[in-house]
Amino acid sequence: MKTKIVLWLVWLIFTAYTLLISPLDHPGVLTLMEKLIKFQISDINAFVVSIFWLMGVWPMIYAGFLFIDERTQNISAWPSFLTSNGAGVMGLLPYLIVRRPNQEFSSYKDIWIKILDSRLYGIFLSLVTLGLLVYAIWAGDWQDFVQQWHTNPFVHLISLDFCLMCLVFPAVLGDDMGRRGLRDFRIFWAVSLVPLGGALAYLSLRPSLPNVHKPI
Repeated sequence: MKTKIVLWLVWLIFTAYTLLISPLDHPGVLTLMEKLIKFQISDINAFVVSIFWLMGVWPMIYAGFLFIDERTQNISAWPSFLTSNGAGVMGLLPYLIVRRPNQEFSSYKDIWIKILDSRLYGIFLSLVTLGLLVYAIWAGDWQDFVQQWHTNPFVHLISLDFCLMCLVFPAVLGDDMGRRGLRDFRIFWAVSLVPLGGALAYLSLRPSLPNVHKPI
C-alpha cells in the first residue's frame, strides 16, 4: 500500500511539473526533438543525445519485467509500455500502480517471454547502454549539458524522467526476484542502489523462470 501511495505521488507531482513547464511551448524544442529522432545529431551535445536514447532503453528494460508480470495480473502491460516510450515514467506508472504484488509464475513461456527472459536480452541492452555512455563521455560537453539542464525545458525534463525511471525500478524488482527463487535482500539493494547499471546487470545475470509445459 505504501508503495502505491509513493508511486501515485511521483506520477501526480511529475505530471503537474511537466504541465507547468510545458516544454513544447518553448521555441526550438520541437526542432531538437525532430533532430534527435532523425539522428541528425552533429550539432547536439552528446550528453543530450545519450540521455534521449537511454530513455528508449529504459522501457525495454521494464519490458523484461512487465510482460512477465502481466501473466499473473488482470491487466495488460502493453498500454503502459507503449506510452512509456513517448511519455517516460508518466506512461509507465499507471501499470505499476494498478498491478497487484505477485511472485508466482506458472504460465507457458512462449517465444516472447523466452526472449525477455533470456540473459542475451539483458546483455544486448547493456551493450547499447555502454555505447551511449562511452559516446557521451567521449564527445559530450558536461558544462554545456548542465547549462542546458537549467535553460532548456526539454533537456531538463528528460533528465528528471531518467532519474525517476531509476527511482521506481525497485517496484518491479522484488516480485521478479521471488519468481526466480532469489530471497537475498542484499541482491535487491545492490541492484536497486546502482542506477541503470544494477537493472542491466540483473537482467543479464538473473536465473531463468521455471519451465511450464505448453497446455494441450
